[in-house]
Amino acid sequence: MTSASRILLTACTAACSALLTGCQLKQDMAHQPKARPLAPSEFFADGRSERPLIENTVARGSLADDALFVPKDSNNFPLPVNLQLLERGEDRYKIFCTPCHGLQGDGNGLVSMRGMKHPPSFHQERLRQTPNGYVYDVVTNGFGAMLGYAAQIPPRDRWAIIAYVRALQLSRNAQAADLPSGLREKLNAGGSAK
Repeated sequence: MTSASRILLTACTAACSALLTGCQLKQDMAHQPKARPLAPSEFFADGRSERPLIENTVARGSLADDALFVPKDSNNFPLPVNLQLLERGEDRYKIFCTPCHGLQGDGNGLVSMRGMKHPPSFHQERLRQTPNGYVYDVVTNGFGAMLGYAAQIPPRDRWAIIAYVRALQLSRNAQAADLPSGLREKLNAGGSAK
């Protein structure tokens, strides 16, 4: 490097340093006037920064835009339960639920046999008494290690799965006295229930 290029480089460095010495990066977005959630505010008469909901508005995420939606604590079933719905539920259950919950709903699916956490058995008294709306919410939004299936399973199929799970629960816990007389006679004779 020649002495002329050294002088030029030094002069450029000095000029840049002189220009940038008085500059600072503007942080307008970081230092803007804003209200932090639940922080006090002198702007409003009640002293709060958060505002109450306006009458007849729906909070974000609270809109029930699903035609087959029922509240979590409801035991209603929005579809007629028939053989076609149960067969559809069995088909969807085998596709979406069996890997974790197993064919019988006892929580011994292939995924859980390979090291994942075992889901609870559908045959526990706690889950047998759970309202249908709660089960629908769990299938839709997930719970614990289970992810929600709202994107994969349409609402009608979610209800079909719930109907099938209820049938599984009933079949595991049914009494012989609950069967129709024809089926009870076949059972007592040792024949197939079909």
